[in-house]
Amino acid sequence: MYKKQRREQELTGPEVIEEIIYGLESGILFGISSVISKTGFVMSEMGFPKIVVPTAISCSVCCSAVGFVYQTRGLKHGRAIVVSTCTSVASIVSGVVAGMIALDEHLPKAPTARRCLLLGWFFIITGVILLVSSSRLIARLPRPMQKFLKSNMERTHSIRRPGSARGKDLIPSTTIHASSLHLLTSPGKEKA
Repeated sequence: MYKKQRREQELTGPEVIEEIIYGLESGILFGISSVISKTGFVMSEMGFPKIVVPTAISCSVCCSAVGFVYQTRGLKHGRAIVVSTCTSVASIVSGVVAGMIALDEHLPKAPTARRCLLLGWFFIITGVILLVSSSRLIARLPRPMQKFLKSNMERTHSIRRPGSARGKDLIPSTTIHASSLHLLTSPGKEKA
């Protein structure tokens, strides 16, 4: 039963691409949203009319709202871990790039800090790629390694399986049934 459910959860190429695209779209909108609001404050400090700040914040809210729509669509059709991770990475990268272009912000001047920042981004993006393509990568591993990973995954799953001894509540008095709480009855029905 577990293997059947796992096969049903495995997504094919187009579905994976779709959830990545939804994550990227929402992340880009979130990143642009933060840059738009910051731009409004910077323009206000530069002497532009004060109406710039509420306008920028309104545009920022609209971008965030559309980003939530795309993220929700992605979560509805895809795996939450892939959509959320792609959203976060796209938000960070688009916010930094747009900030560097639009607001003239700079990366750290110190070479060590710059290398660490770029190395961190490299690891994050590599992690996302590994996350998305993990099933294909496992298929390319040597057979002994595949068997080890498969047995380890099944062993971990059997610990959390609801029917296993560890998963059951061994003390029956700790189970509270909803019918005993009287939360679902209205006051009119109790009097009758």
